Amino acid sequence: MGKRTNRPTRLSDPRLYPSWIGVGLFWLVGQLPWNFLLATGRGLGHLAWRLAKRRSHIARTNIRLCFPELPPEEQENLARRSVISTGEAILEMAGSFSNHRIDLDKRLVIKGMEHIEQARAEGKGVLLLGMHFNSIDVGSRLLGYLMDFYAVYRPNDNRVIDRLINQGRGNYLKGNVPRSDIRQMIRLLRNGEVLWYAPDQDYGIAHAVFVPFFGIPAATITATSRIARMGKARVIPTAHYRLPGGRYQIEFGPPLENFPSGDDEADTARINQTIEHYVRKHPEQYLWVHKRFKHQPDGAHIYR
Repeated sequence: MGKRTNRPTRLSDPRLYPSWIGVGLFWLVGQLPWNFLLATGRGLGHLAWRLAKRRSHIARTNIRLCFPELPPEEQENLARRSVISTGEAILEMAGSFSNHRIDLDKRLVIKGMEHIEQARAEGKGVLLLGMHFNSIDVGSRLLGYLMDFYAVYRPNDNRVIDRLINQGRGNYLKGNVPRSDIRQMIRLLRNGEVLWYAPDQDYGIAHAVFVPFFGIPAATITATSRIARMGKARVIPTAHYRLPGGRYQIEFGPPLENFPSGDDEADTARINQTIEHYVRKHPEQYLWVHKRFKHQPDGAHIYR
């Protein structure tokens, strides 16, 4: 008999027992006091910077490409801070998923809420142009204090982890939408719902174009403009940052004007320019450990 390569389909499959143990530990860690949780996360990030060599290399490469104007020592410092921020985010996720005793709404600063209110007053659906800042899950929980919304996500191959994400986010979302279900996204927007959607990762070259992100060709999906057009929605940039003192800020930008334009490539380039604008405000908090430039027009391998 050949080696089994199929993934477990039952949550009770013994191959998933280690994942269940991990989820249990994740829940326990999430019960820590918030400030101690964040400090522990930063400690985890320091360890990751030293031990997770591959991820640290990816962060260094991204920073070097995107901030060529910085001296090498500042590039190194920014990459280190971004990895530490990623460690903090992992523990933030644990707390935001499972610790409901924390009054995170008291730590929230809101900017630009009038843009959401105006779109809703016009009876329009709202496509929140999301961005992969490290505080993505605590940001989603905070966003849930402000409005009912759906979020587009990429299902995890591990059924236990996928269940953790769905249940954890389900505590403060109206629902999760698999990123392949374009029809549901359009239907929700036409019904006047709010949908969070982040196109700022490399999902491959299918249904993507190469447009600049920090001046580097980045494979970027073109679906954003089509979803906005077919859903008849306002597209509102939405960023979330950590602030000093354990506080957080959600910033809504003005709706993109004349969007979509009918030119998918131009619209996609504009999306990247918009996201870059917000990332430059707090670059150390962005998810630089992701291979944003994995695919290149000439087939080059940037992350060797």
